[in-house]
Amino acid sequence: MPKVKTNKSAAKRFKKTGTGKLVRMKAYKSHILTKKTTKRKRNLRKSTVVDETNVKNMKKIMPYL
Repeated sequence: MPKVKTNKSAAKRFKKTGTGKLVRMKAYKSHILTKKTTKRKRNLRKSTVVDETNVKNMKKIMPYL
């Protein structure tokens, strides 16, 4: 049986919480920030839980997480 490799790009983007859920940072915070409101930019700083529909695929590409 060969080793299972972790997808490194995914490993850098996702972390596991204490309860086993996957956490990610929000998108749309890198550029064109002048037209976005302060409230919107502040909320984009926070992390969020990955949707349940994607968790199965994420666990497959990060087997040792």
